[in-house]
Amino acid sequence: MTTFVDRVELHVAAGNGGHGCASVHREKFKPLGGPDGGNGGDGGSVVLTVDAQVTTLLEYHHSPKRKATNGKPGAGGNRTGALGQDLVLFVPDGTVVLDREGNVLADLVGHGTSFVAAQGGRGGLGNAALSSARRKAPGFALLGEPGDARDIVMELKSVADVALVGYPSAGKSSLISVLSAAKPKIADYPFTTLIPNLGVVTAGDTVYTIADVPGLIPGASQGRGLGLEFLRHVERCSVLVHVLDCATLEPGRDPLTDLETIEAELSEYGGLDDRPRLVALNKIDVPDGQDIADLTRASLEERGYRVFEVSAASRKGLRELNFALAQIVGEARAAKPLEESTRIVLRPTAVDDEGFTIIEEDGVFRIRGVKPERWVRQTDFSNDEAVGYLADRLARLGVEDKLWKVGAHEGDTVVIGSDENSVVFDWEPTMAAGAEMLGRRGEDHRMETQRPAVDRRREKQKGRDAAEAEYLAFEALSSGRQASIEGDDEDS
Repeated sequence: MTTFVDRVELHVAAGNGGHGCASVHREKFKPLGGPDGGNGGDGGSVVLTVDAQVTTLLEYHHSPKRKATNGKPGAGGNRTGALGQDLVLFVPDGTVVLDREGNVLADLVGHGTSFVAAQGGRGGLGNAALSSARRKAPGFALLGEPGDARDIVMELKSVADVALVGYPSAGKSSLISVLSAAKPKIADYPFTTLIPNLGVVTAGDTVYTIADVPGLIPGASQGRGLGLEFLRHVERCSVLVHVLDCATLEPGRDPLTDLETIEAELSEYGGLDDRPRLVALNKIDVPDGQDIADLTRASLEERGYRVFEVSAASRKGLRELNFALAQIVGEARAAKPLEESTRIVLRPTAVDDEGFTIIEEDGVFRIRGVKPERWVRQTDFSNDEAVGYLADRLARLGVEDKLWKVGAHEGDTVVIGSDENSVVFDWEPTMAAGAEMLGRRGEDHRMETQRPAVDRRREKQKGRDAAEAEYLAFEALSSGRQASIEGDDEDS
């Protein structure tokens, strides 16, 4: 049963944004309450996060499709839709994220490092948010944007300081078991190590990690054996240790030949020429093992290698090897540049950037740009007011003027978006003006039917107010005349 996976293909899909709501406030004695449609909620994103407790990609091998939740649509009464929940996928330290073409999207190193693999769609605006002084009662709302969906490849590259490389059964697992607290499988037959093993080693004040890479054989860089699957695990290491078997019984093999074979495979794989090398002549405790080590040591030192004679069984030479590795790791860490604090990079828009491009392809005018493509996705084409609103947005952006300049004529085909997700129009130069023909564009036509009744109520109220004012004036005049008559009687 598979227990370790270091490469998976994963399909991730973010949640869609909720649609905005087109609603008119209804209340007794307030027939013209105005628009009160709420915005849709944003869709959830798919986020990859490094977790130090995760060591394999096995979980995603068994379930390679992951999707975040959608945002909820808005509702009347200015109620905003609920946000979709982000889907957080925990991955091992050292995970590299690539697209299907092999381009690196992210290199996740360090606990807590995150990468948004698929961005959730934005929720659409409700008609309350779309209202303005010119558009007091929109009869439409914007649609929510679909979330990103993509196929990614995740590869695990072990984050270790030291890599033990060598033929199968050279004793790498035995070495890592005595140098660290790791407990790899150890047996006297080839390919007992089927997964990279990691161990933590302490040498004085230096603590470093050591990786036991599964055995390499001739042709590993082309896919033979297990080498091609696990050679990536040595890419991050600061130093390589050739573990050479001084007690092999296989014909045609000796430490020098093994070293040349492994070096050829590492060179064929590429990217490891700058790593320092050490040689560990292993199994010197067995009969003839010490003799073979003595015969090959001088040849190895002539080639520039630092040689250590070791035995995992008797632990001879391990202390010297341990401190030599710690010294090289310490020097490599000191040579690395200090990590800079996070900086915000501002990239201002170019002065001549129009926000879109128009390219003619066989008489078809294709419009590409973040804003036009997003606006098209947000438009409900079954609503005339929404189409008019889109036309106005494109006209304000300068799309219609640019179409005139590039030679477009009435009836030409205009495409907005990419081949996979595009909208096709038969261009009408009066499209923006046609939106004005809808009446007072952006107002709910349902409210037009209520205006006569409203006007009648207002006229009745004005009539009542006028009658009341006339009556009060008459009363005041009558009171004045009565007082004048009473005064004349007293004088007489």
